[in-house]
Amino acid sequence: MADSTNDNERKRYGRGTGVPDPVDIHVGARVRMRRLLIGMNQESLAKALDLTFQQVQKYEGGTNRISASRLEEIAEVLGVPIGYFFVGLPSSEGEEVDPAEREMRELLHRPDAIELIRSYYAIPDSLIRARFLDMVRAIADAERPEQ
Repeated sequence: MADSTNDNERKRYGRGTGVPDPVDIHVGARVRMRRLLIGMNQESLAKALDLTFQQVQKYEGGTNRISASRLEEIAEVLGVPIGYFFVGLPSSEGEEVDPAEREMRELLHRPDAIELIRSYYAIPDSLIRARFLDMVRAIADAERPEQ
């Protein structure tokens, strides 16, 4: 049987460490991203869940864990399956996330990126969306340093 003192010494995050569990941070970030994608503020989500907006902030930051039943409620309010919150989570077998992929994920969590995506999909005409995407690509290509 393992010594509980040794277990506590090895514990790097979670209850009692002051450091949120990476899974809680990931799930909270996915809640935040989905909420922003649908144009909902923290207060509206909190009201739908009968919580304070501060509690939603804690969930989104990973400071407070989200119970399974609460996650089901959040999924229903945000219109996604529960599995949505776990997409992109590295496996527990020590699988490392590619640094380029990690950077892309971080960029996608920025409010301006979420607003751009939301606005893009609000354009009803698929041809206009395609032209807009071509324009953005052209601007990005022109701004890239020559290699």
